[in-house]
Amino acid sequence: MPDERLVYVVDDDEAVRLSLSALLEARSYTVRSFALARDFLAAAPTLRAGCLVADIRMPEMDGLELQRQLTERAFNFPLIVITGHGDVPLAVQSMKEGAIDFIEKPFAAEAILASVEAGLARLAKAGGEDAMSADAAARLAQLSPREREVLQGLLAGLPNKSIAYDLAISPRTVEIHRARVMDKMGAKSLSELVRLSLAAGLQPRG
Repeated sequence: MPDERLVYVVDDDEAVRLSLSALLEARSYTVRSFALARDFLAAAPTLRAGCLVADIRMPEMDGLELQRQLTERAFNFPLIVITGHGDVPLAVQSMKEGAIDFIEKPFAAEAILASVEAGLARLAKAGGEDAMSADAAARLAQLSPREREVLQGLLAGLPNKSIAYDLAISPRTVEIHRARVMDKMGAKSLSELVRLSLAAGLQPRG
């Protein structure tokens, strides 16, 4: 029987491991932390089911490779990736390969807690994916061609100024389109927008 409150933290930064462990344990989660992805992978066959929070950039084996190794070995640990500035394309790739969310540094406590809760909920029930995909696709269909172009820029991790340059429009116009995209997709954060876009079948460019 899976431990519904079990969370694994994998990060080579000791300060991050300690702060995440303290945050989660204060909310009654059971936490085990690992400094290296390779150490977690070695222990995975003996671990009970739980949510995995891992940095995307680590020495020896990064978060993406850890995710691929876990998938290859059919281990089910719903994954949340922690990303630094400029790592959005990596995070999008990770979500394409099955991660449930990404959190950008510096992260807010409530963002981590909400994502962990979602990860544990996924362990508790396997259904709902088809319904989410259909709903996300319906929302995507509401976007105008220009809004889709702005969305593609966001999925590529581009700042508003770069999107504006690529589309030959002003940064202010990008901001307006971005707000409309978030509203039409029903997304409150960039990570939620990425998750909904992938669920709808939108493939990021490049």
